[in-house]
Amino acid sequence: MSIVAGLAVTGMVVAVSATGCSSNKSSTASSSAASSAATTTTSSSAAAQPGDYTGLLIKPTDITAPTDTFTSQPPTQNPNGKPGVAVVFANQNGTHQIGDTILILPDPASAAGALEAAKAALGNSVTGGTPQPAPVGTGGTMVAGNSPDGTKSVAVLLFTEGKAFTTLEFDSGPNEVAPPDFVTDVGQKQDAAIKNGLPS
Repeated sequence: MSIVAGLAVTGMVVAVSATGCSSNKSSTASSSAASSAATTTTSSSAAAQPGDYTGLLIKPTDITAPTDTFTSQPPTQNPNGKPGVAVVFANQNGTHQIGDTILILPDPASAAGALEAAKAALGNSVTGGTPQPAPVGTGGTMVAGNSPDGTKSVAVLLFTEGKAFTTLEFDSGPNEVAPPDFVTDVGQKQDAAIKNGLPS
């Protein structure tokens, strides 16, 4: 599971359970804890909302970069047992990756809560950047910097659209952070796909 899926699910669990998470956990530990902690709090909504959400994802051809062509790995249905979908897009040699996780919550208020919790946990995925508003969806927030271990550049975009909470994570080599306009363009296309495909 990608870091982005762990971040998104962790944010959702914090919002639903209203309990804090230690900020020094690894993303794997956070994902595992998120999965177990949310079992009782979200099982009824997960059971009530089965479905294939892959139709909400953008296509690799929606990602337009001057020198890169992206392909997608097979999507993961209901990441960590939560309603939604996750996928990773990668360029030709795998040096640039985009993690795209869409979680479907019971209602827009729950999605907004998940967004706020994920914003509070951004330091687990990105260091050296300051979150800024982004013109994507509702509550769009973007931050760019480095991974905590300093091995790569990371940009994260968070937003909601109705009851959907989306996390986009752009990973690249050191000092190659994704340009804000590129991040925004991908985010706006993903937001449009959710608007067009998510039942009310």
